[in-house]
Amino acid sequence: MTQRNIIVIRYILLLMLTFLVGKVGFLCYNAELNPASLGESILALFLALPQDLVMAFFLAVVPQIVTDLASPRLPLRCVLAPYYFIVALAISAFTVGDTCMYEFWGFKLHAVIFSYMAHPEGATNSVSLGFILARVVAILVLLLLAFVPALCFTPKHLSEERGATTGRKGLLVDVILAAIFFGGIGLMNVGRSYTSDKLFLNHAATNSMYNLAASFFDHTRWMDDEEAEATTRDMYTPTSSQITDSLLTTQQPNVLLVMMESYGGKFIGELGGIKEVSPEFSRLIPEGVFWDQFYANSFRTDRGTLSSFAGQLGYPTISYMTMPETHATLPSLAKSLKGHGYSTYYLMGGAMTNMGKETYLRNSGFDTLYNDKHGFTADELATGAWGANDSISAMRTVDVIRRMPKDKPWFMGYQTLSSHEPFDVPYHRLDNMVENAFAYTDHCMGMLIDSLKTLPEWDNMLVIFLADHGFMYQLSYQDPEFFHIPMLWMGGAIREPRRMSVLMNQSDVCATLLAQMGYGHDEYRWSRNVLSPDYTYPFVYSSYPAGLLFKDASGTTLIDIMADKVTYDQGDKSAKNKRIQRAKAALQISY
Repeated sequence: MTQRNIIVIRYILLLMLTFLVGKVGFLCYNAELNPASLGESILALFLALPQDLVMAFFLAVVPQIVTDLASPRLPLRCVLAPYYFIVALAISAFTVGDTCMYEFWGFKLHAVIFSYMAHPEGATNSVSLGFILARVVAILVLLLLAFVPALCFTPKHLSEERGATTGRKGLLVDVILAAIFFGGIGLMNVGRSYTSDKLFLNHAATNSMYNLAASFFDHTRWMDDEEAEATTRDMYTPTSSQITDSLLTTQQPNVLLVMMESYGGKFIGELGGIKEVSPEFSRLIPEGVFWDQFYANSFRTDRGTLSSFAGQLGYPTISYMTMPETHATLPSLAKSLKGHGYSTYYLMGGAMTNMGKETYLRNSGFDTLYNDKHGFTADELATGAWGANDSISAMRTVDVIRRMPKDKPWFMGYQTLSSHEPFDVPYHRLDNMVENAFAYTDHCMGMLIDSLKTLPEWDNMLVIFLADHGFMYQLSYQDPEFFHIPMLWMGGAIREPRRMSVLMNQSDVCATLLAQMGYGHDEYRWSRNVLSPDYTYPFVYSSYPAGLLFKDASGTTLIDIMADKVTYDQGDKSAKNKRIQRAKAALQISY
């Protein structure tokens, strides 16, 4: 074996060691999320070797080419040092980022992060300066591990000429490395590291850089478009504005739609969640129409906003909110109700710049916005990491409604903020910091309703509470309960308290509400009036960057689309493949 090949092989081994250190760090850092034994964790590291090897061979291509072509006069170390540094920086940044963000995201490093990096406004609100500095130190340590040894085992100059014998040996090693690399690429996919029934271990076994690279490829096409159309034909058939059940006493109520930040069913006792967190919500449920089979379409606020206000499905890798060129083509409740004489308002106690939210709200028909620029003082905005805390924004909502013109109906959106990292709230009922923050939002929503009841507008008011998405608390994407969220309709415009168990998505709110008000909803392609006699196939479909959920009367299935693996399945096993087919077809045909 030549000196040239020894340099490359050492570099490959160094990369393998760096990947191993990163995976051990991933397992240790996220130990609280790991339900596995030490033996299972070690097995996950072993099963990760083939994927790591393919990635290491890929990163070693440049050193192999340079050493093959180099002469003894070439300053080899100086030539390769920039490449070693760039690779070391990429590995360390991606590995540490993946490790630290996993507790928040619940999936491996994915191309979707770049859409959020393009809109970093408020990103540091969730974490402290100390949190950021500690991760920077970790990146530097891993960078040194991957960079310094690579420099040390690379000589300043080669000690050998590239003769015929050396060339043949080098060529042989090149052929072997290429065969292993391209053979590995042909055989490998993210799913080959999924060998456990525990999703966390499958994620631990997946190379962060490999997963990131794979996420750039299209994971939305599994069948011909004709087959996808046929599969979805009975899924999103247009539903009429006819209703089998009238929930309102008037067809033109004033409407307040409250989006509760991250408020998944995990925090609602009536949905099987933690009972101590939301006593106010429990108090209000008997007064309104409670939808207990209501599911979010996606995993983040930008997606949830479009689902709730525009009837859009959530997509794994794109966010319509960040694409202003699409806004004019999308329907919205604000536009629809403005067409029927409504005034439109939106209130959020902080900045609306993140992910282009303010642009979307204005383009979707909201005429008056209350945010950090208009509606709150500097002192009020300083009460929470993301802006005015929920008690201030809730009372400001009451003040705005009190001053609404009386001569025309209004539609208002209100977004809460306090049940979001870092969960620092002026309320201390529960010892657990996360649960206490959600309890604070619950307390504020009870206060909101009690205050609205004192207004004369209450008699003609419809208040809709729903979450923008679920929260990864004691849950993972292997658990469909992440997508299970509450929805409660209440107010003086409610005909009578009810409990509704119809299976529906967040995106169905638009068509269902408009139909209850006697208005058409033909432009809402993906929104279904779930109280229409045409709604004959109830199901829910949800997505996140790495996967899909599909639930109907036959059962529930979760699919990791990066790995093309089923990660959860419950119900009729004979209908499992049909659920998988329908989930994939829904993504493909809507995409």
